[in-house]
Amino acid sequence: MTDLDARTLRDAYDTQIRPEIPDPLPAGVTVDRDGPLVRILGLDHRGFITYRTLDGLAGAELDALIARQVEFFRARGEGAEWKLNGHDEPADLGDRLRAAGFVPEDLETVVVGPVAALAAAVPTPPEGVRLREVTSREDLERIAAMEQAVWNEDRSHLVTGLAKEIEADPQSITIVVAEAGDTVVSAGWVRYLSGTGFATLWGGSTLPEWRRKGIYRALVAYRARLAEQRGKTLVQVDCSPDSRPILERLGLVAVTTTTPYVYTP
Repeated sequence: MTDLDARTLRDAYDTQIRPEIPDPLPAGVTVDRDGPLVRILGLDHRGFITYRTLDGLAGAELDALIARQVEFFRARGEGAEWKLNGHDEPADLGDRLRAAGFVPEDLETVVVGPVAALAAAVPTPPEGVRLREVTSREDLERIAAMEQAVWNEDRSHLVTGLAKEIEADPQSITIVVAEAGDTVVSAGWVRYLSGTGFATLWGGSTLPEWRRKGIYRALVAYRARLAEQRGKTLVQVDCSPDSRPILERLGLVAVTTTTPYVYTP
């Protein structure tokens, strides 16, 4: 696909990526459904609520659906994330989630574009930094420690979740670290979505003293080349305000926004 029309790319995102269900399912991960919703349990430190469309639900029926999710996760004593996209309907869905006890976290922009544009960039990190593909638990723990230093919060759930994905299918995900000596200064991973033309990019957190040196761009280009080698033609990223300009310069197009609405029992 070469058409960079935002609506066309958003339609591809909706039909090929959503709902975001791991394939194959890692050990211990379960999926169940409540109407149009898909609940993913056991992958991360909290449950995940996803869907492609709410099938026109609104008003009292929608409130009842949301209330069932609150009761479901309250009974489990477990938090949950409802991923709300900016073009989801009805327009007052965010208000209804807040009224039910869900709290919005930081808004991100969903960007989509051709893999080829990103893969054509030369993945050259700055002098003294190397990129390396990793799978070991020790390296996953080093990534979590780096993320904890960046965000000042516990990121140990990354170790468990990524390890489960690698164990389920090591060909479905590649994790890449950027290292300066023995220090992980940044890391990102790429998921190759089965049965679609998409790869999705995740991570990209970088230690403050190593930012603005081209490391994030190098990680993006490296993972795009991996996706291209596997025959993927489109890439999608949920990006922060910091990374959005970089990705747009590389040819990706903003198609919608995404906000995690989090329920904590």
